[in-house]
Amino acid sequence: MPDETRTEPRLPAATPNAPGSRGLPAPTDAPGDAQAPRPAAWVTPLVVAGLVLAALNLRPAITSLGPLLEDVRGGLHMSGTVAGVLTSVPPFCFAVFGFTAPRLARRFGPGAVICAGMAAITAGLLIRPFTSGTPAFLAASALALMGIAVGNVLMPVIVKRYFPDRVGTMTGLYSMALALGTAFAAAATVPMTEALGGSWRVGLGVWAVLAALAVPPWVVLVRDRSAAAAASPAGGAPPAGGTSLLRSRTAWALACYFGIQASGAYITMGWMPTVFRDAGLSASTAGLLLAVTMVMGVPLAFVIPRLATRLRNQGPIAVVLGLCGLTAFAGLHLAPASGAWLWAVLLGISNCSFPLALTMIGMRSRTGAGVVRLSAFAQSTGYLMSIPGPLLIGVLHQSTGGWGLPLALMAGFLVPQMVAGVVAGRDRTIEDETRMRD
Repeated sequence: MPDETRTEPRLPAATPNAPGSRGLPAPTDAPGDAQAPRPAAWVTPLVVAGLVLAALNLRPAITSLGPLLEDVRGGLHMSGTVAGVLTSVPPFCFAVFGFTAPRLARRFGPGAVICAGMAAITAGLLIRPFTSGTPAFLAASALALMGIAVGNVLMPVIVKRYFPDRVGTMTGLYSMALALGTAFAAAATVPMTEALGGSWRVGLGVWAVLAALAVPPWVVLVRDRSAAAAASPAGGAPPAGGTSLLRSRTAWALACYFGIQASGAYITMGWMPTVFRDAGLSASTAGLLLAVTMVMGVPLAFVIPRLATRLRNQGPIAVVLGLCGLTAFAGLHLAPASGAWLWAVLLGISNCSFPLALTMIGMRSRTGAGVVRLSAFAQSTGYLMSIPGPLLIGVLHQSTGGWGLPLALMAGFLVPQMVAGVVAGRDRTIEDETRMRD
């Protein structure tokens, strides 16, 4: 018996004329429906390849810019204020465009939307380096971020649809790919730029090649007709009779958990090197410590979702991850230099609340329609919540001249994060909550 059989049963396929039936073919026969056709044998492996390639491209547009930001500022004559705004654009775009994903998925099918998202990332990354001014640079960045936003929301939906009894394994696989793409872009952008002649434009533009590789699998999947009765996971009736997620405690808990962890991740990426440098470490060491923090997410992003789906309640995992973060921030306050490597590792473990959040999104609804709505709500609302965090840390550091109060605030964020994780980790679905109210 599979070790992840606690997840919801496989979803039934809709009829060919069902609303939202365009998109990826259904992976298996609908339970109890002998007429539902099977897709070609190659479809499921291609879905796996598509998920991995898409996940690899969900962060390089962001993490490749940081190492070259000073060069970009000089090349585009960008002010420091605009550069600061640029760092807040990703979560804002994720929130705004993420809310559109359910409607697009119902209209075109989630596979087609992800395909368009990968094309948008490719176009944005290709256009962005060769713009001549800041407005065009921001517009091209927004195009790429729009593609990332819909991918963020719909990846759990594809997993729920194709692998309902392997949610943990497949979420772990694409979370690991996402973490790998994040770390690789941050670490390799500068060396690749130097190897390609030193131009920041070429150094940023080269990531369009990786994005372009993610388009063909989704084109093939969307155009496939081997299962004509396929339905998108967004198709069919909304969960719980369309009841608003604004009334769901689980949905709000997931949104809060996602938002606080996202804020912590952006704070870590943006400020931890400065914390280490102010503690007396060299710039190269500080950069290496950040790389260690980010690389920790690669193996753990695969392990944590598998563990989460084996437990009835994921709250204890959320608490353990939060305690790792609390220990790291306490250590950064008391012994930032002498224990730097340990604190970097613990921060990396704490930041693995991201794949846990994705896994819980896939487990907190019984249907694909529920997952797409819950994913859009939790991620978009969460990203809106995350925007002030990094800016507030910067203001506190500038006003106090030290890291005591900012570190205390970072640690303070983890307390409500753990509480939200405990609530979100309860063994219930948004449909259960609706029945309880009814």
